[in-house]
Amino acid sequence: MTTDAHASLIDDLSRRRGVVMLVGSPDTGKTGFASRLISAGLAAGKTVAFVDADTDQSTVGPPACVGLRIVDSPHALETLHEPDGLQFVGSVIADEVVLQQVVATATLVERARADADLVIVDTSGTISGVIGQTLKYHTTELCRPDIIIGLQRGAELEPLVGMLRRFFTAEVETTTVDPEPHPASPEDRRAHRAKAFSAAFEGPLQTWRVRSTVFAPTLPAGLDLSRLVGVLVGVQDGSGRCLGLGALTHEDDTLKVVTNTGDGMRGLRLGSVRIDLETFDVTRVRLRELMFGV
Repeated sequence: MTTDAHASLIDDLSRRRGVVMLVGSPDTGKTGFASRLISAGLAAGKTVAFVDADTDQSTVGPPACVGLRIVDSPHALETLHEPDGLQFVGSVIADEVVLQQVVATATLVERARADADLVIVDTSGTISGVIGQTLKYHTTELCRPDIIIGLQRGAELEPLVGMLRRFFTAEVETTTVDPEPHPASPEDRRAHRAKAFSAAFEGPLQTWRVRSTVFAPTLPAGLDLSRLVGVLVGVQDGSGRCLGLGALTHEDDTLKVVTNTGDGMRGLRLGSVRIDLETFDVTRVRLRELMFGV
């Protein structure tokens, strides 16, 4: 249940306009808080945009992407998982792709501003250390939230909150974590991620032959293309938007992509994970090592 503190805060936020960014470590209830705020905003007569920047435990669209959902009706709320926009990040580990994560989030927030009264940004659980603070600093810098809500246990967010208050004009508030959290085990997280990937590769799947020139980053001359087998790719439409996901295969000396979003495909962005299309488990890939051996 929503705590009294959360109920009051959510009621206040639902009356506002602008961008609300949620920060907190894993299992602090950011997504649940966002869901309640979306409902409250909709009940207050607002069009609400939800930018899901948790690329591991995704709510909107598949993992390894930042997703956007415009909520302007009860039906849109019930189908929150169906994205109105996607930006490919290429990994389920945010600290490996800070640049891609920040740009993807900022791109969809900018789009959401034009379509919604209230924009809610659910960020990843990477909050500490140099990488966590760098990620949140630049996300704040480019997304320009009006208010940042930190969900914390004890004082775990104080270093991050202090930094954000010092460097940005956004209002920063902290609140306690729901007293009845349900921490997800590593196996729970793996299963949730695999289920989401499975949905992203739901049939009918098609296999398309692809040229080595369609990739970003571009492939080096002489690369053994079989090294790319299983690499996750973002299927791009040529206007900077991601249509969906694909996985690379190599058969008969030909590079191919398996996807259900091939129509409109103009290019492929290489991800930093391999995906097994039977189990939908992923393993990390370092593109520099993959392509250049260093």
